[in-house]
Amino acid sequence: MFPGVDGFHWTAGHIIFLGLFFAVAATILTTVASAAWRSARDIREDRAAGLCWKSDFAELPVHDRRCRHELAGRVISRTCDNAFNCGSCGKYAQFAVLPARGDSNPSGLNYPDDRLYSRDHTWVKVEPGGTVSIGLDDFAQHVLGTPDSITLPEIGSEIELNGTAWQMKKHKQKIRVRAPIEGTVIAKGTQQDDWILKIQPRRDVKDPLTTRHLLRGPEVRGWIVREMERLQLQLQPLNTAPTLADGGTLMPNLMDSLPHADWETVLADTFLEA
Repeated sequence: MFPGVDGFHWTAGHIIFLGLFFAVAATILTTVASAAWRSARDIREDRAAGLCWKSDFAELPVHDRRCRHELAGRVISRTCDNAFNCGSCGKYAQFAVLPARGDSNPSGLNYPDDRLYSRDHTWVKVEPGGTVSIGLDDFAQHVLGTPDSITLPEIGSEIELNGTAWQMKKHKQKIRVRAPIEGTVIAKGTQQDDWILKIQPRRDVKDPLTTRHLLRGPEVRGWIVREMERLQLQLQPLNTAPTLADGGTLMPNLMDSLPHADWETVLADTFLEA
């Protein structure tokens, strides 16, 4: 029987049931509204990309989360637990003063000292006037060769640190390249230009807190050596030709040379897609 129907009588059970029902409904609506408000706030405050990156970082395998100080030989072993955000790392200063070991240039690959490098295989170069150029590093270019297509952001658009800088396709594989720094897009280039994007940073790029998360010097060599070892293992199953030539030199256009390799896994690890 229902209210408004002859013979219906309110009981304590009805009141308790309806009270619980509306309490649950109110809780659900409040939770949904609160989540929507927080999401809108994060988008307004440009924090959405950072939140996504923290989630992705937590899913990366341990070998992709090695601390830059381990890569430089300052410490024997250390795993980053701060999403590569060296600017807020309480132990950065403690390890940074230790001497680094090893050469600054990886064997067989071109990593100029006038650039800083992100672990998703992009580089950052500060230009006269404070603008910044961004491009794919030599490792990524050897792996990809020439992309089948590339989608760049519009001039005037904003890119967020660890958000999407641009997207590419190669052999039906979709590749998302993360932004190594944040700012406004002021020019678009190509791989033939060496650089892909030029941006105006939101903050002074000379501020060490802005670029501290990027690798430099001996850290680059330690990182690339491990990346080459990882790539060789991924592309060298039984009964296949070697993918690294004399002395460990990386061969160009690997995706064209080995079309049947597990490129989904290789590209995910290369561009830090969990």
